[in-house]
Amino acid sequence: MPPPLILILEEEEHADKYLEQQLNRQGFKVVRSSRRIECRHLFEEANPDLTIIDSVKQDVRQELETAALLRQIDRSTPLFLIVHESSESKAIAALRAGFTDYFKRPLSYRELLDSIRRHLTLRRPAFATPPSKDPGREPAFITSTSGMLDLKKFLVKAAATDCNVLITGETGTGKELVAELIHWHSPRRHYPMVCINCAALPDSLLESELFGYERGAFTGAFASYPGKLRLAEGGTVLLDEIFEMSPPMQAKLLRALEFRKIYRLGGRKPIPLNIRYVAATNQDPERAMREGQLRQDLYYRLNVARIHLPPLRDRPADIPLLLQHFLEEMNHRYHRRVEEFSPELMALILSYAWPGNIRELRNLVEALFINLPPRVVTLAHIPDFFRPLLENQPHPQEERQRLLQALMTTNWNKSQAAAQLQWSRMTLYRKMAKYKISGSCDRGVALCKQE
Repeated sequence: MPPPLILILEEEEHADKYLEQQLNRQGFKVVRSSRRIECRHLFEEANPDLTIIDSVKQDVRQELETAALLRQIDRSTPLFLIVHESSESKAIAALRAGFTDYFKRPLSYRELLDSIRRHLTLRRPAFATPPSKDPGREPAFITSTSGMLDLKKFLVKAAATDCNVLITGETGTGKELVAELIHWHSPRRHYPMVCINCAALPDSLLESELFGYERGAFTGAFASYPGKLRLAEGGTVLLDEIFEMSPPMQAKLLRALEFRKIYRLGGRKPIPLNIRYVAATNQDPERAMREGQLRQDLYYRLNVARIHLPPLRDRPADIPLLLQHFLEEMNHRYHRRVEEFSPELMALILSYAWPGNIRELRNLVEALFINLPPRVVTLAHIPDFFRPLLENQPHPQEERQRLLQALMTTNWNKSQAAAQLQWSRMTLYRKMAKYKISGSCDRGVALCKQE
C-alpha cells in the first residue's frame, strides 16, 4: 500500500522545511507548492489524503476562499490551516469555512502529527486499527417541510467535516436522532457512538464517567474504568443537556476538547482521544452565557456547526407523517394492523400544541396499543389521561381574542406577545396568519372593536 500523501500549500516556497522532514520521518509522502492560484488543478491531480495550508499573513480571507474552493471538489479530505497570528474569531471562521483542524505558530509538531494520524485513520482505516462497528441502517428522519429538509442537507455537510456540533431545541424535538444522523453520515460511522446524559449525574460521578478512573483512585474502585470518552474512541460522543454541567466541570471538559487527551481519576499519564463531540441542549445558549450557566470558551469551542430543531407545533405538516411512521413501528412490534386515525381525531391532533413534541406524539401512539385499537382509531380509543388535552382546547374565536389581547397589551411587540402566550415566535406568526391579523397596531384595535 502506498504511503499517505500530504499536500502543503504555502505562500513562500519551502517556508517550513522542518515540517516536511517530520512528515517524511513518519512515513508520509509530501507534495509542496507555493502556487496557491493553481491549487484547484494541483489538488485534483495529486488527490491527497490530507492537505495543509500554511499562511504567514494576518488576514486569512484568501485561505478561507481556498478552503471553500477545495471543499467544492472534495468534502471528505482533511484540511488543516496553520497561521502565525491566531484569535478565537479566526479559528471559528476557519472551521466554519471547511477546515478540519487549526494550528498556530510556534507550532507543536507533536500535536500536529497526532491530529494527522487521527484524521488519516478516518480517511484510510487500514492506516490504523480496523473499524469495530456495523453502522446499520440510516436513522429515520421523518419530514415533508422544506425547512427540515434543508436542515438535513446541512447536517449531512457538517457530518463530513468532523467539526464539533451544537444541537438546540425543546425537549422531545429529536436532538438525539440528529446526533445519530451526524454520526451515521460521518467517516466515523464504523466506530462507536456514546451518549452521555450530563443532567443525570452529579459532577463527582460525571467526571469519573467521562474520564474514567484507575484502580484504587477512590473507595470502591476495585478495578480501572476507561470512561465513556475513551469507549467512544474513533467515534462520536453526544453530550446531552451539556449546560447542566457546573462551570468547573465545563472547564475540565474544555481541556479534553482542546488538547484531545484526558487524565483518569488517580492517573498520571495522559490518554489521547480521537473522538468527535456533539452537544445538545434544550436551553438558549446565549442566555445561558449571560446568566453564567455556560462558559464562553466552551460555547465557542462547541458552536462550530449549529443545528436548531423547531418544535412540532411549528411544523404541523409533519404530524400525519410521524403518526403513520409510529403506527407502522407499533404494528410491527405488537403484530397489529392499525391503519389510520379518524378525520375528527386527526383534526384534534393537528390543533393540539404538543408541548412534549415528537416524544409526546410517539408516547401517545404507543399508549394506544395497550388496549389493542381497531383498524381506525377514534377519540374513544385515546387513553383517558390524554383525551381531555385534545377535547379541552380553546375555541378558535377565544384563541383569536387572546392573541389580539396579547399583541395590544405589549404594543404589538411580537417577542413579548409570544412570551406572554407561552408560544414560540413561529407559532405567533402562524396564528396571526390563520386569523388574518396584520402587523399593524391600528388594525388590531379595529379588529378588537369589531368583536
